[in-house]
Amino acid sequence: MCYLLVVASSGRMLAQAAKNHGYPVLVIDLFADQDTQVYASDVIKVPSLAEEQIARAWAFLSKKYPIRQAIYGSGLEYYPDSLIFLSQRLLLLGNTPEVFARLQNKVDFFAVLSALHIPYPAVSFKPPTSPGNWLLKPRQGQGGLGIKPYRAQDVPAMGDYWQRYQPGTPQSVLFLANTQHAYVIGFNTQWTVPLDNEQPFIFSGIINSSTLTPALKSLLHETLQKLVPAFGLKGLNSMDFIQHGEVIYVLEINPRLPASMQLYEAPLLQQHIEACQGNLPNKPYQQTDVCGYQIIYAPQDGKIPHTMYWPKGCVDLPPTGVCYRKTQPICSMIARHNSPERVLWELQRIQQQLFNQLNLGSALCNTQQASTHFLNP
Repeated sequence: MCYLLVVASSGRMLAQAAKNHGYPVLVIDLFADQDTQVYASDVIKVPSLAEEQIARAWAFLSKKYPIRQAIYGSGLEYYPDSLIFLSQRLLLLGNTPEVFARLQNKVDFFAVLSALHIPYPAVSFKPPTSPGNWLLKPRQGQGGLGIKPYRAQDVPAMGDYWQRYQPGTPQSVLFLANTQHAYVIGFNTQWTVPLDNEQPFIFSGIINSSTLTPALKSLLHETLQKLVPAFGLKGLNSMDFIQHGEVIYVLEINPRLPASMQLYEAPLLQQHIEACQGNLPNKPYQQTDVCGYQIIYAPQDGKIPHTMYWPKGCVDLPPTGVCYRKTQPICSMIARHNSPERVLWELQRIQQQLFNQLNLGSALCNTQQASTHFLNP
C-alpha cells in the first residue's frame, strides 16, 4: 500500500478528499488540526513550508511509509523551492513547479493577458505616477496577504508590484484543465475581511453561487480556453476575477487545489488526477445545492478551552489548550442549504455560537460583502 502525501498550509481539506476517495494519506502542514489527524495516517506539523522544513518532514515520513505521489494546496506560493524538492522525489499530481512559478511571475502573467486581449486592472512594476487608487501587492502571495492601499511614502518590499484598485464583486471560477482545454466546475463569490490597517483584504469566505449572467459565464469559459494552453495548466485550478457591470477583470490564477473545491459534491480529487492524465469529464457539471466556506479570525487573543464543543459545521479544528492571537484563524465553517441567503445566515449563526463559547462577544459580520451582492446584485 502506497500513501498519498498532502502538503499545504492547512491539509485538512485535501486529506479529507483523499480519505473519502480511498487513498491512505500523510500530511505536512502548519497546524495539525484535530480533524486533519482523523483523516490522515500521520501528520507532521512544521513551522513553515520552507524547503528545509519540508525536507525534514519528508525524511521522517519516507522512512516509515511507502510514498509515491503528492498533492499540494495553498502556501507554497512563498516557497517554490519546496515544490521542486517534492517533484524530484515524488509524482506531483498537479501543475509542475515550472508552471507554478510562471503563474507567480506577474510580469509574464500580465503580458500573456495583454497578448490574449484579456482585461485586467492596470498594473505597474515601478511606483505609479498616474493618479488613482493603487494597491501594493506581493508578486508571490495568497489569500490577500500583503495587499494594501498604496501610499506614496510606502517603501515596497522586493518583488512587490502595483495594481489599480478595481471596484466590483470579487469572484472566482473553479475549473479542470488538461493543458489544452478547460472544464468549468462552477462560479463562486468571495469576500474578504479587514484584520487591521496592514491587512485590509484578507480572504475570509467563498460561496458556490454568483449572479453572473449566462453571457459573462460564456465569456469566462472562452477566457479559460485561451489561458489553459497558454500556460499548460492541468488538474484542478481556480481563477480570481472582479466583475464590474458587464466587464470581467482577471486578477490571478491559482495553479493548485483551491479552497473552493470543498464547495462541490463532485469527486473532484479523482477528476483532478484524471485531468492531470489528460482526461476531462464529458458531461456538464450540475450543481445540486449551495455551499459556503468561511474562515473565522480571532478578534482578540485567547485559548481553546478543554471544555470546547465545536458547533456543527466547524472544520480545521485546533486542539484544546491551543492559544490563538488576534487576527489569527481560529477555525473554519462550512454550511449547505438551498439558497445563498440561507447559507450566509447559517455561517453567521455558527460563528456566533463559537464566539459565545470563546467569550468573544458578537460575531463580526464577515459575510456582509457577499450578502450585499446577493440581495442587491
